[in-house]
Amino acid sequence: MPADRILLGVIGRPHGVHGLVHVTSHTADPADLTAYGPLSDDRGRRFMLHWRGAGLVEVAEQVNGAAIKVADRRAAEKLTNTRLYVARSALPPPEEDEFYFADLVGLNAMDVSGTTIGAVAAVHDYGAGASLEIARADAPALLVPFTRAAVPVVDVSEGRLIVDEDIVRDAECDEVQSSEAELTASHAAFRNAASHRRTIGKRPRSPQPARPSPDARRAPASPSGGRGVR
Repeated sequence: MPADRILLGVIGRPHGVHGLVHVTSHTADPADLTAYGPLSDDRGRRFMLHWRGAGLVEVAEQVNGAAIKVADRRAAEKLTNTRLYVARSALPPPEEDEFYFADLVGLNAMDVSGTTIGAVAAVHDYGAGASLEIARADAPALLVPFTRAAVPVVDVSEGRLIVDEDIVRDAECDEVQSSEAELTASHAAFRNAASHRRTIGKRPRSPQPARPSPDARRAPASPSGGRGVR
């Protein structure tokens, strides 16, 4: 994804026969997906979205200054899985202890002694809290919960973050246990179980007025405190 754009949503399956589509919004308030004007896709096409129901939008592509409405199911099907972006300049800067997912990907991950562990390859958030996937050169990737306890320092300007060594050891143990589990469980069943196990942990903040969040999602409040991710 280009560094000057932030992913705001994804067009899903068609709804009905008149061109409506389901859409997944990555803004703090899903309704704000349409508040940033035209959104662009990976091919540079520009789309205007208009809400027509809960999770349903009408789509019009801008072509030579004209809005061409997606009017039937066949045209809507062609847009399935289209990723929608907004210019980074259109978004507010993150608040203190709050981060856009796009800013975390690529950061060097180090332990408290300054030894490099790897680099953040992806940020996952399946609803139960964000986690960082840290790619390592000579070992399997680590999945680390994105909490203050696990990641006490995030310095985007310096291109690095610090991961608690105990968390690294726990993540490595988890990888070993996962490998052992593969010997006794089917691959599909194991992957399903792992996908749920890895959603724990988040760096939450109190809810705020609607703003884009993963690439842009602000985490909800939690009694334990934590950091927000957008």
